[in-house]
Amino acid sequence: MATAQEHNAINAEERLNGGHHSEKLDQNDPKSMHNAQQAARWGYGPLAHTNSGGERLAAFGGEFQPGTYRPVKNRKFGNPAPLGLSAFALTTFVLSLINMGTRDIAEPNIVVALAFGYGGLVQLLAGMWEMAVGNTFGATALSSYGGFWLSFAVILTPGGFQIVSALEAPPGGAKQFYDSFGLFLMGWFIFTTILLLCTLRSTVAFFTLFFTLDIAFLLLGIGYLHRNAAGKPNPPIIKAGGFFGLLAAFMAWYNALAGIADDSNSFFLIPVAHFPWSSKGREERLKTKEATA
Repeated sequence: MATAQEHNAINAEERLNGGHHSEKLDQNDPKSMHNAQQAARWGYGPLAHTNSGGERLAAFGGEFQPGTYRPVKNRKFGNPAPLGLSAFALTTFVLSLINMGTRDIAEPNIVVALAFGYGGLVQLLAGMWEMAVGNTFGATALSSYGGFWLSFAVILTPGGFQIVSALEAPPGGAKQFYDSFGLFLMGWFIFTTILLLCTLRSTVAFFTLFFTLDIAFLLLGIGYLHRNAAGKPNPPIIKAGGFFGLLAAFMAWYNALAGIADDSNSFFLIPVAHFPWSSKGREERLKTKEATA
């Protein structure tokens, strides 16, 4: 006799096929019943294909997961991490070059478009897709930094939200805006430090991404809070922050490439260098000992 869960699975399969029972559902096939039960529970989105087995893989920057993770088998969409990492990388790359004074560009207005469209919206969407595949770290990081770029764009939109002009109005003046923006950046430094702690058992590439980003936020925040004699953001500290931001952008692209390149489109795989104390590092040392024994 069919259980209540099996009845739900059959009903879900019928709803998918417009009220007609699907010929593809084999009640004697455990895998078919499992997929239908997942569909009954989660609907027909990505979670309907969640792997409930015990397979676990090592940390991998290309999947934007710092710890061992359960892969989603037979999913009908790709890995969202490279998209989010690429969106973050390009927006960070342009802003960091401006912070370093490249080509004597003094205003970051060009970044507003990128921050809204690519670093903001696209990265936020990638974060939501990470949630769908069960990657809590990736969802938290990509969605949060997508929110960062959206809020950055809101602050600096010329004449749009008037945040800068309101803060610079008397009696506070420009000092009030610089202090406010410095505190804004220091908050993101604290958040990035939290994520950095979660990468200590992952890979060198993954850790380096968050380490350089963390230093960039710290230096930029200090640059706005500790101004020069003219009352402007401290140029040497801002340039140093831009340099570390540039490193973070290239590390984000590197991790994105690690998630895109595989044996179907590349002649080589991208090394991500597992830490010796990580589970993968210990596994490799054990294999080496066994081979030399």
